Formats: sequence, structure tokens, C-alpha cells
Amino acid sequence: MRVGLFATCLGDTLFPDAVKATAVLLARLGHDVVFPPGQTCCGQMHVNTGYQREPVPLVRGFAEQFGDPSIEAVVMPSGSCAGSVRHQHEIVAERYGDEALRAGVAAVQNKTYELSEFLVDVAGTTDVGAYFPHRVTYHPTCHSLRMLRVGEKPLRLLRAVEAIDLVELPEADACCGFGGTFAVKNAETSAAMLADKTRHVTGTGAEVCTAGDSSCLMHIGGGLSRIESGTRTLHLAQILASTRTRPYALPDPGTHEASGTPLEAAR
Repeated sequence: MRVGLFATCLGDTLFPDAVKATAVLLARLGHDVVFPPGQTCCGQMHVNTGYQREPVPLVRGFAEQFGDPSIEAVVMPSGSCAGSVRHQHEIVAERYGDEALRAGVAAVQNKTYELSEFLVDVAGTTDVGAYFPHRVTYHPTCHSLRMLRVGEKPLRLLRAVEAIDLVELPEADACCGFGGTFAVKNAETSAAMLADKTRHVTGTGAEVCTAGDSSCLMHIGGGLSRIESGTRTLHLAQILASTRTRPYALPDPGTHEASGTPLEAAR
């Protein structure tokens, strides 16, 4: 398939390795990956904070960048951004857009997927040929769990990874406390929720906590780093992109994003 890759704001600015891993993984599975250069923010943070008119240019830009009929699917390493495109863009277009915007949103809405959704539901695979010989626990992010309802798809992909030691995360479906601006506006509540999450993560004895959203991993990773847990965070895409011939090298304990990956050699 010809797949359009959406990097997301956080991926572009802070976690580019997760985006690169997504591209490498999709290409390894035989897909033609294209990266529309004019892509920007999906507008999720505006809508979540109550500013629904302001992201109209961003919604229009997304539709223009990915509306090319030759792009058969739009894939992103983020459940929250995929949820925004699939649900919030329609709301914005209906309330504040014109007919052209509504048509553009409709054209991309039903071909947009979070990574695990695309792999399982569209590509029809759970074994992507990954190799990751480490103890891992998985945190299901709120938007992927409640808005997209990806369910067991990420876990099905992880269970098929060669040599992985996948351990269940207690109270996995509890929010980590990030929620974008929620963590700023409700800092004490957010910190309490994070403390619960990091306690459960460290209790698994996992070397790595993984998820499908870099935003949640940033929040959890910061908490794990502050308590010097030794547990790292790593995006699901980076685990799935790791292979026996090009394995992912974990960084030193206390970091939540790796700077060295097998991706340079895969280019």
C-alpha cells in the first residue's frame, strides 16, 4: 500500500526516533511510505483546550496534505492524534468549516489509523518480524483505549515479538495523568496519577515500559527518571522496528528516549 506518514508535533520535536521507526517498520513490511512535507499539527491540543475555531487552518492543512487519492492509508504513531483526525476534525469542520473542508475531512477520516490498528486491521499481520530480548510492560493510552478502541491489538503485536518477556501492567487501563494541558492545569492531580502509574510499572520489574503515544511515555518516563527506577520508556514502533539483524540498543538506565537506534543502518 501507499501509506502517508504523519509525524505528529511531539514526534517531530522531541521523539523523532519513534517516527523513523514507524517508517522503517512500514517499509520493511513492503509498504510505500510517503511523507507529505507540508504537514503540521493536527490541532488536537486546541480542541482539547476548548478552542474549536482556531484549528480550522490546521484541519484544512491536514486534509490537503493527506487527501491525495493515491495515499491509501494515513498512519501515525499516536492514538491521540489519530483520534483527533477521526473524531475531532469532523466536529471542527461541521461547526466552523465550509463545504470544501467538510469534504476534505471526510476524504481522510476513514483512511487514518494509529499504527497498531493499521498493522492488525489493514495490513492483516501481528508478527512483524521483530526481535526484542527484554522484559517489557505495556501501558494502553487513554485515547487509543477509549476513543479508538484498539483493544488488544498492541498486545497481540508485542506477544509475537521474538525473545520478548512481556509482563502485565497492574491497573493498566488507568490514566497516567498526562492529558496534555490537564497536567499543567491540574498539576497535583496529575502528579498523583503519575505516582500510581510509576509504582505499577516498577512493580513489574520491566526494563521497558512501552505505549503507542510519545506524550504519555514522556510523562511516565519523567516520573520513572525522577525516582531513578532504571526502567526506560520506548515507543511501540521502536520495539516493532527492532530485528535480530538490527536490534535496538537500550540506552543507559534513567533515560526515557534512546538516541541510538538500529535505524541509521537501515536507511
